[in-house]
Amino acid sequence: MTEKKTEAKRTRYSDEELEEFKGIIMIKLGKAKEDLELLTEAYTNHSEHDTNDTSPTFKVLEEGQQVLSKEENSRLAARQQRFITNLENALVRIENKTYGVCRVTGKLIGKDRLRAVPHATLSIDAKMKMSNPSPIN
Repeated sequence: MTEKKTEAKRTRYSDEELEEFKGIIMIKLGKAKEDLELLTEAYTNHSEHDTNDTSPTFKVLEEGQQVLSKEENSRLAARQQRFITNLENALVRIENKTYGVCRVTGKLIGKDRLRAVPHATLSIDAKMKMSNPSPIN
């Protein structure tokens, strides 16, 4: 409870706290880039240019499944690229010392939220208000 009261009064995280978050982001960024590389390889199929490309034994269902898998991998790769961009943007906010400040309320986003979602730009309260707008009377 004390941590939340302290965070409510401050306007930004300390340099030490920003370094902690930077470390978390760098780990997630490295993993995300590895995952993107695997996904990209999966849908581009660089290794599939062998005699199977010309084989008449392809079955229609297998081809259909391969197309669906490539499309799904492509979607996953696009999503992963957005995640990487969001993490890179978070690093820029750390450098600018604006990291962890809710873009709606201007208050600090809780440390627990930032540890779980290090690219967050909204506090829980702001996120909930955006997803559940008040009914108009």
